[in-house]
Amino acid sequence: MQTDKSKEAVRLDAAFWNERYEKNETGWDLKQVSPPIKAYIDQLENKNISILIAGCGNAYEAEYLNNLGFENITLIDIAPLLVAELKEKFKQSSIKVLEQNIFDHTGKYDLILEQTLFCAIDPSDRSRYVEKIHSLLAEKGKFVGVLFNKIFEHQGPPFGGTKAAYEKLFSDYFQFNTIAPCHNSIAPRMGNELFINFSKK
Repeated sequence: MQTDKSKEAVRLDAAFWNERYEKNETGWDLKQVSPPIKAYIDQLENKNISILIAGCGNAYEAEYLNNLGFENITLIDIAPLLVAELKEKFKQSSIKVLEQNIFDHTGKYDLILEQTLFCAIDPSDRSRYVEKIHSLLAEKGKFVGVLFNKIFEHQGPPFGGTKAAYEKLFSDYFQFNTIAPCHNSIAPRMGNELFINFSKK
């Protein structure tokens, strides 16, 4: 008999996410740059930094960064339909778009932005994810974005969590510059998001 965990592992593959885009079942899509991440981007001065956005979705953050003059941007996602659309959308830009699982990706980045990937992966993979992000960051690199500050009643995705759990999960690999409730979330998520700004140890 297949366990719940194995069912979950099957559900959260490329086919699962591709189907969400095919059926336009993308409730996580904000239709805009995440406001907390936008505020962080707005204070960045070095336009030459290398940036990774994994599980990028419709990549509003990448579009915003590109419009501001950031040119070293890499996007990865596992949904083929989405990746094809992004490649067409950004074909006149320097943005690199890859169809890939985060765990298979290699490279070094000054900044990795987190918007919806952490809450989309099976919680059993979270420790592995933290280690992977750490390995992808250059020396003094930063991991910045938003995490849910909420435990969901329904079976995910999305999968929630708490500040205390995140602090325990990330503490061996990162210095915490900020981990605090967002004051500028979109209305439906107000009170349910933490802004994180972590530096690689």
